[in-house]
Amino acid sequence: MSYGQQGGPQSQWDPWKPHSQQPWNDGTDETPDWAALAEASETRNKRRRLFFIGGGALATVAIGAAVAVAVVSANDGNSASNKPASDLPGSSGLPNRSATPSFESTSAPPPLDPKDFVSSKSKDTAPLSAQILFPGTQLTVGETTVYKKGATDDTKNCSAATKGGLPKILTDNDCTSFMRVSYVKDNVAVTVGVAVFDNAAQATKVKGKVKTKTDIIRSLSGKGIKDFCTSAVCLSTSNSYGRYAYFTITGFTTGKDMTDKDTDAFQVGEDLEDFAFRQIRQRGELQASAAAGE
Repeated sequence: MSYGQQGGPQSQWDPWKPHSQQPWNDGTDETPDWAALAEASETRNKRRRLFFIGGGALATVAIGAAVAVAVVSANDGNSASNKPASDLPGSSGLPNRSATPSFESTSAPPPLDPKDFVSSKSKDTAPLSAQILFPGTQLTVGETTVYKKGATDDTKNCSAATKGGLPKILTDNDCTSFMRVSYVKDNVAVTVGVAVFDNAAQATKVKGKVKTKTDIIRSLSGKGIKDFCTSAVCLSTSNSYGRYAYFTITGFTTGKDMTDKDTDAFQVGEDLEDFAFRQIRQRGELQASAAAGE
């Protein structure tokens, strides 16, 4: 069997191709030309290296082109990307992102102090009288305790409504008016007295000078309340809030002297003293609320 035709082109042997035929020199000498084979192998290796180097360059160019396309596409919607640098706004026209943002204050103002509105004549301008400060016909404390209201009294003569050393104390500190109101429960009666001054300092000074055993108010009878505390021993208290000094005198309508054992009578006096304080404080709260709503 013949492996090729005589005189035809010799088949080329490529060591990198399978089933290729190795060339022979003349058909009789079976020794291969090792020098020629080595030279051919070197030539093919150079071609392979050039191919890989060239291919890498082409890949680099392709990646660069893709990046360029991506950049152009990203800037396509930005009109500034098509302008020369001289047409772009300067840095002075750009917002300063490092600047601290400013916000309007949303915190609420501090609430008004009700005591301020009953501490000076200039702020305490609401109408004032014994009937306004102590309205109604009775006072209910808790759920069951009811005190019936008796007579009320208003005077500019503070000395006329007091006795002992209290008239002088009030006069020395410029008392402008004096209000009284009485309440009764069973046979225990209480008169509440409120002295009015121009400022809180005067009322505080009066409170510090009063001696409760001798500097007292005159009890107020009438409108269902008999005379009390005209000659008997009674319980008296004094205090102040804002520009008001307030007092109580508690005793029996039977003329009986009060002793340490009359705890129920003491409670009546305490209830009315607390009521006087709450009424004065409420006066300040109402005026503060009205001022806040303006």
